[in-house]
Amino acid sequence: MGGIMGKLNLDKTACAVFLLCVAAAIASPAQTLTTIHTFDNTDGNTPEALVQATNGSLYGTAFAGGTDGYGTVFKITTGGKLHTFLSLDNSDGSFPSGYPLIQASNGDLYGTFEGGGANPALCGGDGCGTVFKITSGGKLTTLYNFCSQSNCTDGSTPVAGLVQATNGDFYGTTTLGGAHCIADGGCGTVFEIGPSGTLTTRYSFCSQGCADGTYPYAGLVQATNGNLYGTTSDTIFEMTLSGTLKTLHTFCTQPSCPDGYFPGPLIQAADGNLYGATEFGGSYTSCTFRTGEPGCGTIFKITTAGALTTLYSFDDTDGAGPLAVIQATDGNLYGTTLFGGANSAGTIFKITTGGTLTPLYAFCAQSGCPDGINPETLFQDTNGNFYGPTYGGGTSDACSGGCGTIYSFSVGLGPFVETQTASGKVGAAVKILGTNLTGATSVTFNGTAAIYKVVSSSEITTKVPTGASTGYVTVKTPSGTLTSNQQFIVEP
Repeated sequence: MGGIMGKLNLDKTACAVFLLCVAAAIASPAQTLTTIHTFDNTDGNTPEALVQATNGSLYGTAFAGGTDGYGTVFKITTGGKLHTFLSLDNSDGSFPSGYPLIQASNGDLYGTFEGGGANPALCGGDGCGTVFKITSGGKLTTLYNFCSQSNCTDGSTPVAGLVQATNGDFYGTTTLGGAHCIADGGCGTVFEIGPSGTLTTRYSFCSQGCADGTYPYAGLVQATNGNLYGTTSDTIFEMTLSGTLKTLHTFCTQPSCPDGYFPGPLIQAADGNLYGATEFGGSYTSCTFRTGEPGCGTIFKITTAGALTTLYSFDDTDGAGPLAVIQATDGNLYGTTLFGGANSAGTIFKITTGGTLTPLYAFCAQSGCPDGINPETLFQDTNGNFYGPTYGGGTSDACSGGCGTIYSFSVGLGPFVETQTASGKVGAAVKILGTNLTGATSVTFNGTAAIYKVVSSSEITTKVPTGASTGYVTVKTPSGTLTSNQQFIVEP
């Protein structure tokens, strides 16, 4: 168990590494990075991934810091005004890890805490983690405490976040616990939890002699075919909502892992394929940038049938340790590397779905690294810009190597709208998230007009209209027509 827990903490100690930053080429004028907040430990340190809510604010967590040192939950405007509305004290959870909160269809935010909760004597004395919901105003409710069953067969240490499936329930993974590998702390689970907190363990890893994988570190994505897709430390899998699992790919079956090792979360792109990153492995076997694992990581594509293509292998000069990718409104994939680049402090990159990579920004571009080091995952706000945290760096000296930052990054992409949820039947309620929506004059689902209400400048409520078909949602506003970043799936 010590080995996997050491791996889980690799990213958390990243902000203390690579402190010797030198001057570097700053991003071109068309690619502008702006630090909008520097953490000082009182408001948290080691900030994690962000999500945009329907009120227009960004919400996130910090792995540590705050009043008691167990981490924080915060919101921040795109202009950089931050409010810490929860400092964790371990009894309500601790150490929120590097995957974002989600805003559910009921408007509340849901997520997991890696540690803490009602069983503090277990899991190394730090608690086994929780599932929680939190209102946009900051009221927290613990929905489930892991390791509530003997030998933690219900799972423990939920490092990743949640996904709300089309059935309304949430699905997630625990890195440890489950019905197998009990002597080693468990090999991990996939679980389903309802909005009221009823949890069902859908799968325990190592059910197939461990050929099905061990230690799922990342969360899940629901594809357009209705199935869930995810990763363990060495596999990619497909799972039905009821828990039938099939392994699609096993990494590192060849020496030096040319296809990568230790994959992160998946996305489904507009072409229907799944894309992701591996932190280690790849064709540059001489690149051993930490802990002895070979390779600087890869970007890959995999079909829902399981055919994997390695699109790109990092070589440290262009980055090392990619965590994940997202697809932006221009159709390209964007992501970050924890390390490497011109200043050995991490990078932002763009890569086409065909595998052509362009480095966009190298962190620690200024003396003292006020722009941050070791960036976490990106997301694209409906204003068109990217936002993300860095584990370390910034202008505060309250933490060794800096407490981390929040930054915005522009490549000139325009605004768009996003639907919550991504699918529904005719008559289903849908929220539309956007920027400057006041004065909207029409909402259409793939060309079919819908009745709608403008709630605020960042939110419209509507219902899937009769006659609608799967396609993009558009909103006409006084400043122009906004199109959704992905197709809305009209269910039969």
